[in-house]
Amino acid sequence: MFNHHDITRDACMLHGPLAHHGYDWWWHSFTAQDADTGEDKPFFIEFFLCNPSLGEDGPVLGQLPENQAAGKRPSYLMVKAGTWGPDACQLHRFFGWKQVELHGDAPYRIQAADCLAGETELRGSIAIAPEEAAAHPEWMCGAGQMSWELTVDKQIAFNVGYGASKPLRDAEAFAMYWHAEGMKSAYSGTVTFYGRRYTVTPEKSWGYADKNWGRDFTSPWVWLSSNCLTSKKTGKKLQNSVFDIGGGRPKVYFVPLDRRLLGVFYYEGKEYDFNFSKLHLMVKTEFSFEEKADEVVWHVRQENIHAAMETEVHCRKKDMLLINYEAPDGSKRHNRLWNGGNGWGVVRLYDKTADGLALVDEVEATHVGCEYGEYDE
Repeated sequence: MFNHHDITRDACMLHGPLAHHGYDWWWHSFTAQDADTGEDKPFFIEFFLCNPSLGEDGPVLGQLPENQAAGKRPSYLMVKAGTWGPDACQLHRFFGWKQVELHGDAPYRIQAADCLAGETELRGSIAIAPEEAAAHPEWMCGAGQMSWELTVDKQIAFNVGYGASKPLRDAEAFAMYWHAEGMKSAYSGTVTFYGRRYTVTPEKSWGYADKNWGRDFTSPWVWLSSNCLTSKKTGKKLQNSVFDIGGGRPKVYFVPLDRRLLGVFYYEGKEYDFNFSKLHLMVKTEFSFEEKADEVVWHVRQENIHAAMETEVHCRKKDMLLINYEAPDGSKRHNRLWNGGNGWGVVRLYDKTADGLALVDEVEATHVGCEYGEYDE
């Protein structure tokens, strides 16, 4: 059963070796409506922790030339926020560890100045002038103004299980861990972006919340998820459904595995599990990513001994970001990490029968969160 909530996996994992060579982040994405026009607008908010045991009075930025020359690795809390669409932007606000109040155990809680993240709430603000962004490339972000006050109801989980059950003991086993406590989440509250107010309501937020932690990032890096789903069989919205696909090329004790993904579809209460780590399911996966002139396209096919799932997602490049992170060692390997929240596509779900594949449903997906990046090693 992958829909198993466990907030202990949302706790801070930066202990032992990961305290000085590790990251831990909590990601949130959702859709809001313009308070004046009602138009949809997607947003994201992330709290990213890096190398707490290397902390100094202020944030240590790994892309700052003088820090690189001195061999200093990054150490900070980075609050990342932004939007997708024609005015897509990512904003970064950094705090040194002496500025951070961290309750790392479950339920986790992180606070620095007016920025706060917890299991059920998010608050904060970022304001970066264009001249500041231009003068500080080490911030790895653009300019903009955004503030938010939100509550989060994490309704359906994707508990990956593999490698994450005893994170302290296995801290060096996997380069990157994943847990989606709220792969279907309902958000409530308000967002202000460049002075314009947006309302967030549970039934139209199409929300998502997960976390990753580890010592490095996967390549290729794949993520696809949506709970704004419509059945082509009935023409009705699927109110109790969500799919989530992630992974790429996991490393176990620094040894890369073949291209593999973790994927699930919670279809109106029934679980379809394509988690490659569950060996008894004999999961097979094929995936590709295509960059066209105006859009990017994901193709994923997964099957286990019981079922199969075919996913195709599109997203317009003009609506996306090349999202930025630096690894705990200070390197920035991903420089074309496509990230979007305006994706759309189709998911075909099949049961395996004695006569072959039987179509369960063909599902239209919108408000798809999507990501892909790859670098040469």
